[in-house]
Amino acid sequence: MTLLTKTNSMRILGIDPGLAQTGWGVVDIIDQRYRPVSFGVVTTATSQDLGLRIHYIASNIGRLAAEHEVVMVAMEDVFFTKNISSAIPVAKVIGAIMHQLAGQGLDVKMFSPPQIKTAVTGYGSAEKHQVQEMMRLMLDLKEIPKPNHSADALAVAVCCASYSSTERRLGG
Repeated sequence: MTLLTKTNSMRILGIDPGLAQTGWGVVDIIDQRYRPVSFGVVTTATSQDLGLRIHYIASNIGRLAAEHEVVMVAMEDVFFTKNISSAIPVAKVIGAIMHQLAGQGLDVKMFSPPQIKTAVTGYGSAEKHQVQEMMRLMLDLKEIPKPNHSADALAVAVCCASYSSTERRLGG
């Protein structure tokens, strides 16, 4: 099944999940060219109840998906190396977002940080600033998208487009 329209375009929402800030970025892919539509972050205060914070993030991401009429959603998967307890709140945010978007009929494709870095820079261990600079270049922006989580979310969307394009070429 292809998600490309008659004009060879699709709109992807990329998400960089986090409890304090969840980055989001909407990218149009038109004939294998990337065009930024909008990006930003959903921010919560540490003084708020955990459940309310997670609900706020998920419902805002759902609103953004509907508002921008996205056809595909991609999200960075949980990645931890030392402290699993820091990954647990992010995993809760991911679950809530997936639940919200499933209720809207949207499937969420998950990508690991090395997959995203490889798709954007060609190097799975690229540094954060390298990914952000590639987003500036690939999306023809004057500056690196700020805040940083929004640049990361744009990279997730571009990664998804890259993987989707490869799947289409391979007939998958």
